Amino acid sequence: MISRFSTTPSLLLLCLGSTLCGQASGQPDKSARSFFNRTPEAELRELSTDRPDLTESPYTVDAGWWQVEMDLVSHARDHDTAAGADTQVSALSLAQINLKIGLTNSIDLQTVIASYTRVRTTDRLTGDRATVSGFGDVTSRLKINCWGNDGGDSAFALMPFVKWPTNRHGLGNDSVEGGLIVPYARELPGGWGMGVMTELDLVRNVADEGYTADWVNTITFGRDLAGKLGGYVELAATCTRGADPVTFDCGLTYGATRHLQFDVGANLGLTDAAEDLTLFAGLSFRF
Repeated sequence: MISRFSTTPSLLLLCLGSTLCGQASGQPDKSARSFFNRTPEAELRELSTDRPDLTESPYTVDAGWWQVEMDLVSHARDHDTAAGADTQVSALSLAQINLKIGLTNSIDLQTVIASYTRVRTTDRLTGDRATVSGFGDVTSRLKINCWGNDGGDSAFALMPFVKWPTNRHGLGNDSVEGGLIVPYARELPGGWGMGVMTELDLVRNVADEGYTADWVNTITFGRDLAGKLGGYVELAATCTRGADPVTFDCGLTYGATRHLQFDVGANLGLTDAAEDLTLFAGLSFRF
């Protein structure tokens, strides 16, 4: 709910040929768990979320459990002065939700809902102002963990997704789009963790005459700071035709309970194509 590394063919073949729910030594065998055979609380993995950074997690929700990840509020600002323009855009988003359900021990289904967005555009040369608001698009995603869900020092997953054009009032391009996300996580010395992600998106072109490909890459580093407080830093870049937004991102997480996490963060644009600044606060919980 934006640096990346491409996934080699050999790694993809290894993933597709591996057992989707392989167990690390000493871990309980949860291969028989499913949506209808819920994982006992005593066997749950540590809460893992796809937020607040842009790098998706390769870990899935345990079978039979629901997980909600939400932007309580997000506010973005951008000032465009290219080619003599002087346009300011601000976007406010509320209750952006990623609803997940664990289907098996290694697969979860996700529904990302853009509940409410308000975009205000101001032309500072003419004084004209336009505001649109309402419901956004819905995205369906399937996360398939290939290894590392229940142990080991690395994890890898595949995440195909489809975006459905459910937006109102021009808050989207009214086109079906999709792609594939490939996240990887690795434990590092000193209590640090690293996540990298590469993503290929098939998006409608500006002329609305066909589709083009965007290539997204991110890398993030995080660790526990004090007690239940954690932090991360991230670099994210998108390769598109004519514009290559790059952001530096950072944030904090607080694990209030085993099933509840709060977060705050900021994304700072490093190129003209990126939004200047995005601030957000959110939470994640499972049940």
